[in-house]
Amino acid sequence: MPQSLLRYTNILSIVGDLVRVHVPNLAEGNAQANYGDLALIEQDGQTYSMAQIIKIDHEEVSLQVFTGTKGLSTGASVCFLGQPMKTTYSPNILGRIFNGAGEPIDGGPALEQDPKVEIDGPSVNPVRRVLASRMVRTNVPMIDVFNTLVESQKIPIFSVAGEPYNRFLARIAIQAEADVVVFGGMGLIFDDYHFFRTALKRR
Repeated sequence: MPQSLLRYTNILSIVGDLVRVHVPNLAEGNAQANYGDLALIEQDGQTYSMAQIIKIDHEEVSLQVFTGTKGLSTGASVCFLGQPMKTTYSPNILGRIFNGAGEPIDGGPALEQDPKVEIDGPSVNPVRRVLASRMVRTNVPMIDVFNTLVESQKIPIFSVAGEPYNRFLARIAIQAEADVVVFGGMGLIFDDYHFFRTALKRR
């Protein structure tokens, strides 16, 4: 991290995963704090977590801390990075495994030099949007016949405890007739994560 970044240490409150910090002279443009931009939280000289600006109210900036605030004290410091969250966008990401921050966790080559794009773009105008019409074949008859999946659309899969829904979801990902399949999991326990990673890597 560049040493020229200003550090702000006047943390006003820590509630849940939200942190409020006082930033003096914010209205005068002395801090690169813009809605949606990233911030870096440090504690005891070590990087604690990345965060995102979700609210600016005069000289108070509210941050959502990505890794939670357990163990974080009001003695921590905040640096504003002056840019929104970006992710790597190049052919080199195919076949790779990433954590929630977009960092490779599979032991493969680093991707720092690859092109980056902002993950948040402008809203789509529903009037100008091309209607979805191209079918994505999953080779699961109950889906392809009765609840056809088309490009740019979502399909809900409901299940109850005890049913083998993980195997079914993996089957859809493996069998789908698509050029690229991106699998993203949120809130997975390790057993589920390990199952999906093994199943997809094997195929």
